[in-house]
Amino acid sequence: MDVDVILSFLAVSVLLTIIPGPDNLFVIAQSIGHGRKAGVVTALSLCSGVLVHTMAAALGISAILVRSSFAFQLVKYAGAAYLLYLAWQAWKERDAVLSAENQPLESAGSLIRKGILMNVLNPKVSLFFLAFLPQFVSPGTDGAALQMVGLGVLFMVQAAVIFTLFALFAGSLGEWLKKRPQTGRLIHLGKAVLFAFIGIRLAFSGK
Repeated sequence: MDVDVILSFLAVSVLLTIIPGPDNLFVIAQSIGHGRKAGVVTALSLCSGVLVHTMAAALGISAILVRSSFAFQLVKYAGAAYLLYLAWQAWKERDAVLSAENQPLESAGSLIRKGILMNVLNPKVSLFFLAFLPQFVSPGTDGAALQMVGLGVLFMVQAAVIFTLFALFAGSLGEWLKKRPQTGRLIHLGKAVLFAFIGIRLAFSGK
């Protein structure tokens, strides 16, 4: 694979990662609500979900989602339901006061599960990789699947770097907000609205 192709792929990947979307908004929300560490763990777990989509695209599994409306709808609604569940959890915490001494802690395992499920249960990510990765694969080669895996890993690495930067910035913003009275309620309400918005958008968006 030519260096020019790799650089072009990387440039497009960075642009797509920066554009506001469910994943980076999720990282920002977790960082503001639970701190930098939670945001970074969420960012890395979201990016690890990219490997699942990459392997699915390389093996042709994602094509099933294209051909089967039922499979697509099943995964899509499962993802939407999970996001609405997270919105409900944030809504129940709306009266909590966030401070350095009283900050709800989540285990790394819980954060990792949330991040991976958030990413994997979005069928549009699978479809995106199925359409995106082949554009940068050399045609007529026997190693097309391997090239797609390599590009997927590259996408994951750059996304991990960018999402981590988002998490660090949002974590600093969260610390500043927590020093202000009554911001705990606003943070949880904001998370609830954001998760609900993403979930509803996923559920009612077309294929």
